[in-house]
Amino acid sequence: MSDTTLTGIPEPAPAPGPSVPEPVGGRLRTRFTEVLGIEHPVVQGGMMWVGRAELAAAVSEAGGLGMITALTQPTPADLVREIERARTLTDKPFGVNLTILPSISPPPYDEYRRAIIDAGVTIVETAGANPEPHMDMFREHGVRVIHKCTSVRHALKAEKVGVTAVSIDGFECAGHPGEDDVPGLVLIPAAADALGIPFIASGGFADGRGLAAALVLGADGVNMGSRFMCTVESPVSQQVKERIVEATELDTNLIFRSLYNTARVAKNAVSDEVVRILAEGGQFPDVRELVAGARGRRVFEDGDLDAGIWTVGQVQGLIQDIPHAADVVRRTVAQAHDVLQRRLALFA
Repeated sequence: MSDTTLTGIPEPAPAPGPSVPEPVGGRLRTRFTEVLGIEHPVVQGGMMWVGRAELAAAVSEAGGLGMITALTQPTPADLVREIERARTLTDKPFGVNLTILPSISPPPYDEYRRAIIDAGVTIVETAGANPEPHMDMFREHGVRVIHKCTSVRHALKAEKVGVTAVSIDGFECAGHPGEDDVPGLVLIPAAADALGIPFIASGGFADGRGLAAALVLGADGVNMGSRFMCTVESPVSQQVKERIVEATELDTNLIFRSLYNTARVAKNAVSDEVVRILAEGGQFPDVRELVAGARGRRVFEDGDLDAGIWTVGQVQGLIQDIPHAADVVRRTVAQAHDVLQRRLALFA
């Protein structure tokens, strides 16, 4: 399977290289950028089947923080090779996402953790379960951990176990928003009031307006998933990217609500069917085949938008193009600067 296209079908020639000028005023400094040694507080969050070397390196090279997704790689050895590939594309900092979830046949998390450390990676994004079992080894090797969570109480627990920063997901996000249903407009300032460590806001961010809003609400940056999934360097099919551009903020489904494991996914024939079955009293075994990860992977590889479920956030309603990842970083920072300057002028 190709690392640059998952479909095996030639795609249209990519757009010209990044053309957006460097943000006015140079670096955007926050607590988050200072502690991680990056230029701008714009993070490409880890995404299954999406966080590969080309995308992560492109984001980091533009001054943001790219993330390789560990479990996208079949083995820990493959992860090490992917990290090495990223280093041939950028000499700037990038991280690795390690999502830890309960499973009947769990991946060898300890081996992936060891691969991350042995490869010399010093920034890790954890998600899913409590990162505490991994923290001693990460600390011992100088790895800074950003833990992704969906509530203030979980963020406080992450702070207590020693993470460097938190990425806090509002209800708008793709994937698992938790069960509290608190949107970013409330969750971000609530986190700012409670946390002593740097944190970034996630869920609902696609441009500089969102970055400016997050900063004003007290966050130290933003984490963007769906926006970076819809870029030239993203290794998903062109059909998925075009669907994101066409879709509105109404084109997602919340599945597994009755199972208390809510997930936000793209609205399609499969997710509609999952919602229907569960609403009629069905249980997980009744939808197991529909939600199988292998089917979702086919969406990204083959471009068959109804092959399975695939995650995307409500923010797709704000995504209107398929730019280079570097352009996303630079124009997000430039637009945030412009928005904040113009809004401050209202006080004149």
